[in-house]
Amino acid sequence: MSATSAKMSINRIQKRLKGGIIGLMSVILSSAVLAMEPLSNAEGVALAQAVYDRHNGDDFSSLVLMKLQSKDGNPRQRELYSYGKEKGGGERWSLMRFIKPDDVRGTGLLTQDHPGDESDQWLYLPALKKARRIASSRKGGRFVGSDFFYEDLLDREVEMDHHYLKGKGKVGKVPCDLLVSVPKDPDNSVYSRRESCVYSKILVPLVVHFYEKGRQNPSKKMTARKIKKIQGVWTIMESTMYDLKTGHKTQLITKKIKYDQGLPDELFSRRDLTDASFEKQYRP
Repeated sequence: MSATSAKMSINRIQKRLKGGIIGLMSVILSSAVLAMEPLSNAEGVALAQAVYDRHNGDDFSSLVLMKLQSKDGNPRQRELYSYGKEKGGGERWSLMRFIKPDDVRGTGLLTQDHPGDESDQWLYLPALKKARRIASSRKGGRFVGSDFFYEDLLDREVEMDHHYLKGKGKVGKVPCDLLVSVPKDPDNSVYSRRESCVYSKILVPLVVHFYEKGRQNPSKKMTARKIKKIQGVWTIMESTMYDLKTGHKTQLITKKIKYDQGLPDELFSRRDLTDASFEKQYRP
């Protein structure tokens, strides 16, 4: 090998080593920055609690249009009714029932969120004529092929996470507070953290970034649009969940909503999950 060729080879090796060292140092520095960020601060906990306690009525029923769209494909549409009831003390119940199209008609999801990290979920599939329990290990499973994980449909109490304010931000021209939430127990969430841009005036998160475990960048993003005050409740009329890895997205459009009808507990039972006849009188 000539002296010139040897020198070029040495330069290439040095560049590769330098690139590797720089890459390694970037990871170390990123980890150091994350380590320096507080697990919680009083302002973050207070904002998270205020968002959680925001007035949502004692109960609601709504008619929702769900649009599923891949990066390049045509959107598929579904229609469903959604019901929710605030029981107090961290107890919240919800029921979702699809009515269109035919391949999902009658499919239902019942969720009973209990105080603390206790939740029960059952999925009813008309073809099987039975409701099956959703195992906690399936929190990262996609609900009826949408971009919502089963975990996204669960209530998450403030005490389950560390919360801190990261600073100020904007969504368009709307100012917001950047709230970071990190699970206290890494095993009870598929996410390592969530970063929310909260419009503090009405206590509604306008954008939420979801970070799955082992990822430096967010894998999902949810946005809220067309927020209206209905029966004294600030209501998100449109929201979209984006899968940032595939470009797929799921849009939810609220067509009708009604609060405080006095929905009975029986509406949120496993028996009612398999029989939609009782719920029809409470549809908006």
